[in-house]
Amino acid sequence: MLFSRKPLVFVRSLCLLSVTLLTAFAFVTTARAANPNNFQVRTAADLVALCGTDPSAPDYPQAIAFCHGYVVGAYAYYSASAAADPNLRFVCLPNPAPARSQAIADYLAWIKTRPNETAAPAIDSVFRYLGEHYPCKK
Repeated sequence: MLFSRKPLVFVRSLCLLSVTLLTAFAFVTTARAANPNNFQVRTAADLVALCGTDPSAPDYPQAIAFCHGYVVGAYAYYSASAAADPNLRFVCLPNPAPARSQAIADYLAWIKTRPNETAAPAIDSVFRYLGEHYPCKK
């Protein structure tokens, strides 16, 4: 036998320590990711967490796609409702409309200045923002 048992135990211990340290380092350096509960979008804070997920976070593709889908779906529903009853229209986007990613970035900047708004239902918050920034001219 070329090796005694002691060096093998040392090598295993060293490997285990290395894996533990690498795992801890990866956990500490991982970018801020969305919490799975954020995907229920109960409050504006949930929507902000999804739309503001760091691009280097592992769940960024899912979070940003959900964010865009939520906002686009909400606006599509509003547009259909307002088309059926023009009295409901209070948001009028300019032509050309802002890029979706820009509108979301502007919403995130807007809500940062209104910390109380994060507890509101997400849909209410989005439409308060849209109503303030894109009101219909009467």
